[in-house]
Amino acid sequence: MDEANKDNLWHYNTNLKKFANSNRKDMTKAEACLWKYVLSGKQMMGYQFRRQRPILNFIVDFMCKELMLIIEVDGLTHHWEDVAKKDITRDKLLIDIGFTVLRFNDDEILKDIVNVNRAICFYVEGFNNNKNNHPL
Repeated sequence: MDEANKDNLWHYNTNLKKFANSNRKDMTKAEACLWKYVLSGKQMMGYQFRRQRPILNFIVDFMCKELMLIIEVDGLTHHWEDVAKKDITRDKLLIDIGFTVLRFNDDEILKDIVNVNRAICFYVEGFNNNKNNHPL
């Protein structure tokens, strides 16, 4: 499978657009918190994130195309064995097309947003360091 890039629109799936729009209007409490306090606008170190983005046959919670980063917010159902297995498969497919996937559970976001923010910043700093150390 080809890596995600500007020519294939990061594997944007137009068939899921309507469902993604619906999800944007009905975010979970943890998703809304992460969006408001960490990711909206360009408050994450100047990078723009998009909510509920249809990629491949999935709708990812948050995506930054410049960072090739997907952030997933996992509720209680993600602890169920069948859902956890699907998450592993989903992450592998997203990684195979060039994305990095970070996962946080609801409790991490709602009870410790500072460390969630720190973990995302750590990823961005590493991305920037790697980009600056490699000639184009």
